[in-house]
Amino acid sequence: MKIAEKLKQAHSCANPPPATFSFEFFVPKTSQGVQNLYDRMDRMYDLNPIFIDITWNAGGRSSLLTNEMVYTAQLTLGLETCMHLTCTNMPVSYIDEALDKAYKAGCQNILALRGDPPLDGSESTGDFRYAKDLIAYIRKNYGDHFNIGIAAYPEGHPEEANSANLMQYLKEKTDAGADFIITQMFYDVENFISWCREIRAAGIHIPIIPGIMPILTYSAFVRRAKWSQVKVPQHFFDALDPVKDDDFVVREIGTQLVAEMCQKLIDSGFVNHLHFYTMNLERSTIMLLETLNLIECVKENEAVGDVLPWRKSLHPNRSKEAIRPIFWQNRKYSYISRTSGWDEFPNGRWGDSRSPAFGDIDLSASELLRQSPKRALELWGCPQEVKDLANIVVKYLKNDVKALPWSDGPIGSDTDILKESLIKLNENGFITLNSQPALSAVRSNDKIHGWGPKNGFVYQKQYLEFLVHKDLALKLVDAVEDHNQRDPTGLITFYLVDKEGRLTTNSKDDDINAVTWGVFPGEEILQPTIVEKVSFLAWKDEVYSLLDEWVTIFHLKAIGELVAPEKVEAFSKFLTGFGNDYVLCNLVNNDFTSDNNVMFDLLHGLGASH
Repeated sequence: MKIAEKLKQAHSCANPPPATFSFEFFVPKTSQGVQNLYDRMDRMYDLNPIFIDITWNAGGRSSLLTNEMVYTAQLTLGLETCMHLTCTNMPVSYIDEALDKAYKAGCQNILALRGDPPLDGSESTGDFRYAKDLIAYIRKNYGDHFNIGIAAYPEGHPEEANSANLMQYLKEKTDAGADFIITQMFYDVENFISWCREIRAAGIHIPIIPGIMPILTYSAFVRRAKWSQVKVPQHFFDALDPVKDDDFVVREIGTQLVAEMCQKLIDSGFVNHLHFYTMNLERSTIMLLETLNLIECVKENEAVGDVLPWRKSLHPNRSKEAIRPIFWQNRKYSYISRTSGWDEFPNGRWGDSRSPAFGDIDLSASELLRQSPKRALELWGCPQEVKDLANIVVKYLKNDVKALPWSDGPIGSDTDILKESLIKLNENGFITLNSQPALSAVRSNDKIHGWGPKNGFVYQKQYLEFLVHKDLALKLVDAVEDHNQRDPTGLITFYLVDKEGRLTTNSKDDDINAVTWGVFPGEEILQPTIVEKVSFLAWKDEVYSLLDEWVTIFHLKAIGELVAPEKVEAFSKFLTGFGNDYVLCNLVNNDFTSDNNVMFDLLHGLGASH
């Protein structure tokens, strides 16, 4: 969705927030840095930013990473993304490539920038000299597909001292087709408000978005202010100088100073949106939003809500996607990658499971584990037996470990009511992968389990997924059959498969079991989360491949330098044997009104662990 449209929507609803906000991120220098930034962006999604923007330099690795990050943020993380695009010294072929990739990723927002001139003072050698030329080029080739932002400098530009000329340049960019303005950082709020008056007097009426730089440390604050050549009011120095050596206190006081500045901006009437230069950090920005009381205000805004119980992709080809198999609940990156060509198969709502491409493990990504070898070792150690593996899962359930090979992020609060039972299950030899509690008529605005439009009700069937020893699995099948004979109204269905693909189930081949649904006023019943055979078998491939990849990365040199060879070999032998001896199983209790202990009691009654 276009930024200008999102801003209009957010501020024209019945109860608009005082201000909305957005975040800027830059491309990290390392692959692990990129991965860690994805995790940070994922967490910051929950703050409900209107958009994020990602810096860009055309050509080479930085350009490729920017395109990758735009694609991932838009398609997988569900973050409305604006891509920076500079044109100085850039041949038109680079510009075309970047725009094409942004277009295909579903990105609808571009921040069109001139960029820095050559360091030697020579003239630009690119096909565009000014940002207005780039704007005109985008409009010529893409029409209104892109919302185009432009940069502005409230305190002047180092290359242009004449403020009248700067205002004329800004007007020319606006007339060329710009839709919104994002400003350079500043701290002089009175000057900024005066500049806004001049903007409006010049006939420029597109949204003005101030660029806000949180104060992290004193040295960084002074360095960035000097580098950007912005004026810092004396009261900032008066407050910060006495504590400049205490980073913690500087951040606390800096947050108050910047928050006061932001509040004045909001009160001025010229600003209803704040754009934070995060520097790829999160705490300082969150502190500012909390101080301004904007997080809860924005979350309560009707225009920004969770329509589905999982993160919606913003790619236009997936915008109407309303159903997903539960197996990838904790691995949205993998699921999106696997089904990236879903629109080629018009008969399927999440990808036609009959397609030979659906279960292709290569579609998931070149690397299934989203952790570097060293990070994997740091998180999970080098387990030597099933008990060690179970302990890792238990730590995850207690939030002492923030990710598992099959779970990209930390455990959610929606699992709290199952936590103790899940811990006990792992202690008894069941290695749990995924779960959800039974819910009956929970309000759609419930802070933990709610989703969808207001005044609705949501429902869930209890779901459990785990790896269990093949011998115990045979007992499990018998136990499920016995239960269903005793209580047919609470029928438990299951899928059970080994590494080789040998499947046992009490469901029919074409059964599609909705395990999450919602009932809302004036709407059809939504059934967004399902269990079905073909996607389960595709998930099986991924689970066992994850185990194989875990073994593989621990044979790399990076691990060999940290762990004794005999320990690595013991780990390799254990996990390989584990993959061969343990089968993947899921259970669904179709009586969504029953107690969540029903399936746990059934499993605990199977006997000793292996």
